[in-house]
Amino acid sequence: MVLRVSGWALTNQLHNAGFDVFDETAVTLENFAQGRVRRTDAELIDIAKSIHRPPIDVVVMFSIYADAHAKRYTTKARARIQGRLLNVKTGQRLGNIEMDYPGGWNAPVNCDRDCILNSVGQNAVTIANDVGAILVEKLAWMVNRSEINSPNGIMAYELIFDGFTPNEMMTVEEYLLIFSGYQSHRVTYSGATRMEFWYKSDSRHAKLNRNLHKVMESLGMPVVLQASGNTITVKKISLRGQPSLIDPSDW
Repeated sequence: MVLRVSGWALTNQLHNAGFDVFDETAVTLENFAQGRVRRTDAELIDIAKSIHRPPIDVVVMFSIYADAHAKRYTTKARARIQGRLLNVKTGQRLGNIEMDYPGGWNAPVNCDRDCILNSVGQNAVTIANDVGAILVEKLAWMVNRSEINSPNGIMAYELIFDGFTPNEMMTVEEYLLIFSGYQSHRVTYSGATRMEFWYKSDSRHAKLNRNLHKVMESLGMPVVLQASGNTITVKKISLRGQPSLIDPSDW
């Protein structure tokens, strides 16, 4: 059986370590179904990505599995806990933990399911504190190494260019290569007027947005730039006239 317990002890651990923690119910109350259990990682990531105020970087999850062994004189209740951290932007697992409490706790004789849940629930604060301490250590270590975004501080972006000719994209791609922070890129889709890149950089989101705006302005290409999470879409506004190119060495 899976025991759902209040996460205030875990929340306090993260909050005291300096992390901003948002309650799932509070930020999903209006637009998402409540009380769901045994949810997949895909569902949780999709929900977290859909929340823009506040932006969510990491999803913290944990489950407590309880079982019991009946004896003639008592019931031995035991618990095993699993927790994991998910990077919302990339779906990457940032860390997993699993802890057993083999000694367990004593519960009344002939303890039924609700009785077992109540017995383990009484120890939920201790369990949550143990898990919280480990998750805080993992998160702190990742933040110190900038791994909340990606290993070694490298961010992965999906760049989508819509309405550009192949010749125009050849010019734009040259600038992508010389942006500060550039690590690597690859084409994930190429068509007559659309090209998509998987772009890795140690530049933050705001800086990459600024560079894209500057490139388009310098090339004389009016665009609409949209950003959602780590996906940036650049849509060209078609106008008559020849784009003015600049020397790539200026970047």
